[in-house]
Amino acid sequence: MSNHNPEQERLKRLRERQIADRDPTVKKREFQRQSVERERRAYRPLTLKEAWADIPHIWKGMFYSLVLGLATTYAITSLWDSIWAWVASAFVLLFFLIIGLAIGRAADSRDDIKENLR
Repeated sequence: MSNHNPEQERLKRLRERQIADRDPTVKKREFQRQSVERERRAYRPLTLKEAWADIPHIWKGMFYSLVLGLATTYAITSLWDSIWAWVASAFVLLFFLIIGLAIGRAADSRDDIKENLR
């Protein structure tokens, strides 16, 4: 008789577990919890730092070089009062843009290689 009782208890626990697994309220609560968590992640405020991090390095490099080139252009034209100052400034600006483009492209290539090695 003692062998029958543990088996009966095991079957009773198994039946209760199966009923709990089929309980629609448990699934509904789990779905609601997951959807709220997903929504919270989706509507997280975007910071300026995250937005800047999403911009490819090639554009950041060109932006930095443009700022540097414009500062150099201003310095050249204010120190050298000639029409050739504008021509030299244009070449310096173009040079800085090409250098910024190359550095940005190299940084993007490095990131692509790191991503592909994972």
